Amino acid sequence: MRWWSVANFVSNTGTWMQLTVQNLLVLHITGSAAATGLSISVQAAPGVLASLAGGAVVDRWPRKLTAGVSQLLLGAVAFVTAVLVATGGLSMGVLMALAAVTGIIATVDGPACALLGNDLVGKEDVPSAIGVGSLITNSGRLAGTALAGVTVAGFGTAAAYAANGLSFCFVAAVIPFLRPVADALTRSSPAAALPAPRTRGEERQDARTVRQGLAFFVCRPRLMALAGITTLSAVLGRNYQLTLAVLVTGPLAAGAGAFGTVSTVLALGGICGAVLGARLRRPSVRLVGVLAAAGGLLQVVAGLSPSLALLLVMVLPMALVESVSDTAGTTVLQTDPPPHLRGRVLGIWGSVRTLSGLAGPPALGLFMEVAGARGALVGGGALIAASVAAGCLLRRRPTARPVRMWTRAGAASRALFKAAA
Repeated sequence: MRWWSVANFVSNTGTWMQLTVQNLLVLHITGSAAATGLSISVQAAPGVLASLAGGAVVDRWPRKLTAGVSQLLLGAVAFVTAVLVATGGLSMGVLMALAAVTGIIATVDGPACALLGNDLVGKEDVPSAIGVGSLITNSGRLAGTALAGVTVAGFGTAAAYAANGLSFCFVAAVIPFLRPVADALTRSSPAAALPAPRTRGEERQDARTVRQGLAFFVCRPRLMALAGITTLSAVLGRNYQLTLAVLVTGPLAAGAGAFGTVSTVLALGGICGAVLGARLRRPSVRLVGVLAAAGGLLQVVAGLSPSLALLLVMVLPMALVESVSDTAGTTVLQTDPPPHLRGRVLGIWGSVRTLSGLAGPPALGLFMEVAGARGALVGGGALIAASVAAGCLLRRRPTARPVRMWTRAGAASRALFKAAA
């Protein structure tokens, strides 16, 4: 697990370095902020439709093999981009195509690496492992963003892509030496790596595996509730880089430097939340709902902040609550389904998150156009808290108990049973 954590930190650092440099590269090629946003959307868009299929691949093939191959493919894309940048052969169309390929590979790589990390610890330590992963993600984000500028200034844009390619190769080199715990249900045997010949009926059954995962998710009330809470929070409560930027530079009349301070506090809160989330043992959907409601109420207070100092005081617990909530929700997702469906459940979750990530900023932007930054923060936070409260009340509402009805055949059987007794 320590080796896996180190490899993930290296990989996350390289990924955020490339993402930062890619935004700068698109701005340099096109001079358009809209094109920069489009490149991000193109890379995320495959997750809407392909995530479920990617999860099915993870459920079907050995996780170590799947994660290793996906990491090598991501590294190959990064190296190709580095060569094109160095030789001056990278156009906007080629960059968009490479971003789309990266997004497609990520639909397999994401659930494969997440479940592989869980296989390295016992079941009781899975929440802690997920918390450590969240901490590594936040730390890698800070390190990668900081190293991007240094790398570009010292070695050029191509070096950042090459460094990211090397980070993927490092992860792929570590994977073969990982030892899953005895109770991990992984398909790592050599026989499992090569699929056996199947009959036509078995092929039809395999064709329904994607639908089976979707049916399980839809028929699982706690997963649907988790999806609803997370989507509502993602659209109205977690786009702080957008809402707080408008609040700081607008009503609070502070500059870009002040927003940089707010962003730093957000990152620190996320790291603290990841540490606390790692101590969770039995997270539940109810805990996620309570944290979402608490975050919504904190957001209301932040939206009413009359000064930057009070806003900074509120930002830290907002980010902390969000990070703990993410860890709890991810733990439920990765432990609630049966092992043979976890890849598909994570694939469905990837589609949900991608949709909310693509639709959230535009919807929130329209909300701010109508209500302003303060109105969006206050209204969004209040709506999140009210929705969670309404869901809890509906959950506790008493329902009619089922009544056992005896048919004629059942009544006759009961009479014979009493006579025999």
